[in-house]
Amino acid sequence: MKMFDGDESRFSREMFETAVVKWFDEGLLSQGQSAEMLGISRGEFFDLLYRHKVSPIQMSVEDLEEDFRRG
Repeated sequence: MKMFDGDESRFSREMFETAVVKWFDEGLLSQGQSAEMLGISRGEFFDLLYRHKVSPIQMSVEDLEEDFRRG
């Protein structure tokens, strides 16, 4: 069973989007860099993160604890 029924451009785009989301999630790219790579706005990138179930906030637990301590 073909997942994309011969639509290679759609498949390529979705693979690239998935890679960019993964790189963002790993902290290799910022929101701005990711959106720019994909040729979309940051708002559209947030929508993409939502679809992939990835948080737009890239802070470690340690960072959050430090922010909380600082007030």
